[in-house]
Amino acid sequence: MATQLRIGEVAKQTGLAVGALRYYESLGLLSSERGANGYRYYSTDAVHQVQFIKKAQAIGFSLEEIGEVLNLHEKGDTPCGLVQSLLQEKIDQLETQIQQMVMFKSELEDYRDQWASNQPQPESGDICPLIETVNLVS
Repeated sequence: MATQLRIGEVAKQTGLAVGALRYYESLGLLSSERGANGYRYYSTDAVHQVQFIKKAQAIGFSLEEIGEVLNLHEKGDTPCGLVQSLLQEKIDQLETQIQQMVMFKSELEDYRDQWASNQPQPESGDICPLIETVNLVS
């Protein structure tokens, strides 16, 4: 039998909590074998795989996306095309979010400037007359 690592050893080598390793395994990102004693045993490749998962998460990949990449790899394919496609989607999503945030910032600046020059008088039942002037868009 090849060298096997217990879950605590993988956790120590990767800096990941034992619970996280179990979670990754439940998602199919890692695999282990059960020994006669009931312990989980991981191949030495598990450490590299966990490091890969952590790197992919660091650049914004979800565990689901990482699973897709790992599945392609396990089938013998090089998943770099998928990785580039997923990365481009993330860039596009970020661009959209940035545009939305810039518009929201402009909206907030408009309220700030409007409220600085025109303090509305409270009406009966108002909590804050400034916020009461905000128009909700459904």
